[in-house]
Amino acid sequence: MENFARLLKESWALVEEHRDRLSEHFYARMFLLDPSLRQLFPVQMAGQGNRILEAIVTATQTVDDPESFDEYLRALGRDHRKYHVDAAHYETMGVALLDALGGIARDAWNLEYDQAWREAYQAITAKMLAGAEADENPPYWHAEVLTHERRGPDTAVLTVRALQHPLPYRAGQYVSLEVPRYHPRVWRTYSVANAPNDDNVLEFHVRTPEGAGWVSGALVRRTRPGDLLRLAAPMGSMTLDTASTRDILCVAGGVGLAPIKALVEELTKVNRTRWVHIFYGARRAEDLYALLGLQKLVETHPWLSVTPACSEDPDFDGEQGDISEVVTRYGPWTSHDCYVSGSTRMVRAALRALAEDGVPPQHIRYDTFGTV
Repeated sequence: MENFARLLKESWALVEEHRDRLSEHFYARMFLLDPSLRQLFPVQMAGQGNRILEAIVTATQTVDDPESFDEYLRALGRDHRKYHVDAAHYETMGVALLDALGGIARDAWNLEYDQAWREAYQAITAKMLAGAEADENPPYWHAEVLTHERRGPDTAVLTVRALQHPLPYRAGQYVSLEVPRYHPRVWRTYSVANAPNDDNVLEFHVRTPEGAGWVSGALVRRTRPGDLLRLAAPMGSMTLDTASTRDILCVAGGVGLAPIKALVEELTKVNRTRWVHIFYGARRAEDLYALLGLQKLVETHPWLSVTPACSEDPDFDGEQGDISEVVTRYGPWTSHDCYVSGSTRMVRAALRALAEDGVPPQHIRYDTFGTV
C-alpha cells in the first residue's frame, strides 16, 4: 500500500501544475467517447463542471488511509447519484482519465504510474458504486423555499422544506444544492445550519462576495419563497462525537458559522456536562450576521459562551484580530474536541494554531469552503 500510494502521489506531481489542461483533456476525451455524457453537465463547464474530476483526484490521495478512503468514496458515490452517473459512465471516465494523465505528463508517464492509477480508479469506482447501490434514498430531493432573509448586501439566510421524502442528515454535515430555475445542472455545497427536526426543514447561510459562483448569487439575490431547489445526499464528518465527554471548542469564520450553529442546536437537546466555547470571527461588525441569535442561545444555556472578533474593524467593541489569533489567547485547548469551519485561509490558520497548541489531530474536525 505504501508503494502504491507513493506512485500515485509521485505521478500526480507531474500533472498537478497543469490542472486546467488536464481538465480540458479529460472532458474532451470523455465527451468524444460518449457524447450523451455532455447532457449531465452544466452548459458552462468552467469551475462547476470540474467537480467530478476533482473528486476522483481527491479520492486517489486517500488510499493510504483505508478507513477514510472507504467512507469518503461510499459517500461520494451516493452524492454522484444526482448526476445520474452509472457503471458504464464510470468506465468511460476511467478511459478518459488515463488518457488525460498520460497526455499531460507525456514522456514522464510510465507503465508503473499507469497501472497504479488504473488500479486506484477501479477501487474508487467499485466503492462509489457500492455506496450508490446501497442508498435507498432518491438521487436528490426537491425542496421548497419557505423563507428568505437578507443579512446585508451579500448574505442571506433561507429555510427550505424537503418534499416527498425526509432528508436524513446529521448536525454538522453539508449537502449539494442546485437552483434549477436559474442554473440547471450546477451544484454547490452548503452546510446545513440547523439540527435535524420533525418538520424536515433545513436552514442555509449563503454569502456571495465579489467573484462568487452562480449558485450563491442566485440564492442570495434572486431566490424567493415558493421557489423550488434540489438537494443531494448529505456528506461530511464534522459531526458530534457522542461518546466523548470532553468540552468543545468551535471556531467559525463568516458563514462558516452554519454547521457550528447546527452542532450547538443538537447539543441543546442532549448536553448536560460539556462546556461549549464558540469563537466567531469576521472582518467587520456588520458581517457578524448571526451574533444576536448566538447571544440569545447563551442566555438560555449556561454551558455556552460566545466570543466574537473582527479583523478589520477598529471600532468593534470586542476582540480584535483574525479569529485564529483570538482563539490562541484563550487557550490551551488540548483537552477539548475542536470544530473549525470557514474559508480556506481561515481554516488553515486555525488548524495551524491548534496544532501549535498541542491539540491531538483526532480531536479536530473541520469544514471548509475550498481545499485545505
